[in-house]
Amino acid sequence: MPAPAHLLPAPPALTEAEQALARWEDDGGPAYEPRPGPQAGQWLRIAAALGERLPELAGREDVIVTCGHGTRSGAPAAFYPVTVQLEIDAALFAPLNPATIDPTRPGDEENYPVAWGAFTHEAAHAAHSRWTTPPPLRGTALDTAAQMLEESRAEHAHLSRRPADRTFLRSAVHALVLGDFTAQTPSDRWQAAYAAALILARRDAGILDPDETQPLEHTVTSILGKDLLETLAHIWTAAHTTADEDGQAMLEHARAWCQALGAAPDQPEPAPDPRAGRTGELAEAIGTVAATVTANEAGHRAAQARGDAARSARSRAKADRAAQQRQAEKTAEKVFAPGARPFTPQSQRGRGRRATSPVTGTRAPTPAEKTAAGHLARALRAAAYRERTVTVTASAAPPGRLNMRGALARDAQRAAGATPTAQPWITTQRRQSPTPPLRVGIAVDVSGSMRAAAAPIASAAWIVAKAAALTDPDSHSATIAYRRALTAITAPGRVPARVTEFDADGGGHSLADAIDALSAGLGLTTPGAGRLLVIASDGYYRPEEAAPATERIAALRAAGCAVLWLAFAPEPYPLPGATVLELTDPAQAAAAIGKAAAAALANTTP
Repeated sequence: MPAPAHLLPAPPALTEAEQALARWEDDGGPAYEPRPGPQAGQWLRIAAALGERLPELAGREDVIVTCGHGTRSGAPAAFYPVTVQLEIDAALFAPLNPATIDPTRPGDEENYPVAWGAFTHEAAHAAHSRWTTPPPLRGTALDTAAQMLEESRAEHAHLSRRPADRTFLRSAVHALVLGDFTAQTPSDRWQAAYAAALILARRDAGILDPDETQPLEHTVTSILGKDLLETLAHIWTAAHTTADEDGQAMLEHARAWCQALGAAPDQPEPAPDPRAGRTGELAEAIGTVAATVTANEAGHRAAQARGDAARSARSRAKADRAAQQRQAEKTAEKVFAPGARPFTPQSQRGRGRRATSPVTGTRAPTPAEKTAAGHLARALRAAAYRERTVTVTASAAPPGRLNMRGALARDAQRAAGATPTAQPWITTQRRQSPTPPLRVGIAVDVSGSMRAAAAPIASAAWIVAKAAALTDPDSHSATIAYRRALTAITAPGRVPARVTEFDADGGGHSLADAIDALSAGLGLTTPGAGRLLVIASDGYYRPEEAAPATERIAALRAAGCAVLWLAFAPEPYPLPGATVLELTDPAQAAAAIGKAAAAALANTTP
């Protein structure tokens, strides 16, 4: 078998036709300009782009890269050390349209891993194959053995600099190796050793995995025998540690290779022996290896693509949540600003007439409402109360209370000559646990179908706000009346002196935006407080109104915030995710909200 066609000192000699054309030009004839092939301009652009990327791979800027249909050596790719040229066959990029290929774009190589793997292999030669066989020895078995050992040595050296290129070198194994073996290749000793040098040596270089190369190893072992294969493995392992410029050492490795196989180093490589084994056996085994590697790499890329997609989805979701949070904070600022007018969210703008406030006026709280606020405040304080924590520690010395049993045990240990381990002094520490604050957000539907609930919810909003203020200075509540626009009835941190009354005569339902404003204004997603969202509505929403509100409810529940849905209509349609409480009398709303708020406080870990 000839030396690897993709690592020749210089391009092949001119053909007779090329020599005739050269003589024609020397005699004064017009220069021959071959007719450009299809998309030739694109391949010139790609070659120039590959030339720009080559210093990144090889650390050299003096290599000329060409890319076209076929190569002068006939190999898929080739590097010529003497002329410092690298060529790559455009067929390796199939089936991509060359117009879509842009090697200057980072990551574009993922679209053509086989071509990039062949390019990387030749770049490895450009970086590390710093020696050539002396001209008198070219074409000999020694030359062939040296060049085959150089294949895995160059890739091994390349991986020490750029380990991430392993996946591309693996993808190109089929293109770089399988072409050297055909169905007519006999299974003699020289060919089997050649196959081992191209595949098993790549395993030991860290490019292929042992389970992938097992079919060829089994075939080669049956031909060469275990001892001879181990001898050859020692040779290619030694070659992997040889310096880039040490051509003499590589030739010595090649000489040992020839001696192990009984081949004359200064003669051409042994002719194929058609009597040795079944023809095509090596090609079949190498094909199995290449197919396995290709399948493994495809699976790896698919898994990586799924992982990238998942990470991208998580990043988009995180960005969406951050954007939603920023928008919620802006909405809360507009809704709860002192003296703010009704705020119409972007999703509701352009629908109907200009938003008007549902607020009809204010009134003084009734004695019954004041009493209800006081009762609720006491209930909330009781729910927020936490027993003191008691910590008992033992020590060998004061302070603390002396435990006589422990003291006697310590004296007995000392009298027995043992090291005293008893700790007779007991210290008890009692600490008051902090009481968690309360956060209650009330979203009340003020569309036309909720008119009967307007007055009871207005009363409940004042009662809850007053009770929260009486419970803890850090406890807050807020109420928003929503239809198309959002109107603040009570605001976080502001205790209303009067009851704000409102009417329910509007259209539309901006519940999602109301939840956003309450969540941002009260911190309903922040742990450490008793958190409750109350929605008072009949649930008669359009699908585009219900879907985002359902998402907000689910997010709050996931964050640990309780969600209570108060329904008053005979046939309500509450959104999923909330705890539904149907009230036959709207006047029961304040008591229901108070009970749910107390439960939220009781279940809170400060």
